[in-house]
Amino acid sequence: MIPLRDENPAHRRPYFTVALIAANALAFFYELSLGERLAPFLQQAAFVPARAVDGGLGSAGGEGLSILLSMFLHGGWMHFLGNMLFLWVFGDNIEDRLGHLRFVVFYLGAGYAAAFAHAAANPASTLPAIGASGAISGILGAYLLLHPKAPIQTLVFLGFFVTTVRVPALVYLPLWFVLQLFSGVVEISQRAGGEVGGVAWFAHIGGFVAGPLLLWLLGGLRGGGPGRPRQTLLEDRREAAGRYRR
Repeated sequence: MIPLRDENPAHRRPYFTVALIAANALAFFYELSLGERLAPFLQQAAFVPARAVDGGLGSAGGEGLSILLSMFLHGGWMHFLGNMLFLWVFGDNIEDRLGHLRFVVFYLGAGYAAAFAHAAANPASTLPAIGASGAISGILGAYLLLHPKAPIQTLVFLGFFVTTVRVPALVYLPLWFVLQLFSGVVEISQRAGGEVGGVAWFAHIGGFVAGPLLLWLLGGLRGGGPGRPRQTLLEDRREAAGRYRR
């Protein structure tokens, strides 16, 4: 199932959601420009769990900056476009709730939490872990907490038949999370001591779990209801009072 849009209008302009999409696009096009130099670049610059587990996070040449860089790198067109679609559909409502600057802190915090979860599940991996999906998973977890009843217009493939359906976030997002969890457990069971490339399932899991916690830490559970900044609510009340005053 592919989300197309949510029926949940935001009340702030999503400046930083758009800025994050633009930054990811610039980084991806830079990757494309590298050609045959891309693989060595990723191995050196991107987040590698084994280096972090060996103590790289605390050293001058450690993985802290590599995690940040890896949030903006992608492994191909489908990886990039899929992540940006999810960010576009769900990111504006979290930015709406937190405000612009706290949203950036939230996004980066979820990305780091996802990287740590991936390293914990794959401590010996020497494969670069790239993509915005860990940070975006944090957005999904926060969205589920704030807007469980929001309808998600979803593209569904049934064999050769393609249609769109309205799926509540309370159904769509838990199903998405269960798929990540099941896939991660299957990957571990089939690993047999070898390294497994592909999807970083536990980064998705870690980001999703971190999302609600970060939302709480940043004050996103306080204020005037889902998607309505407190100041906006006060303005609405003043407008309503003026409209109906006799």
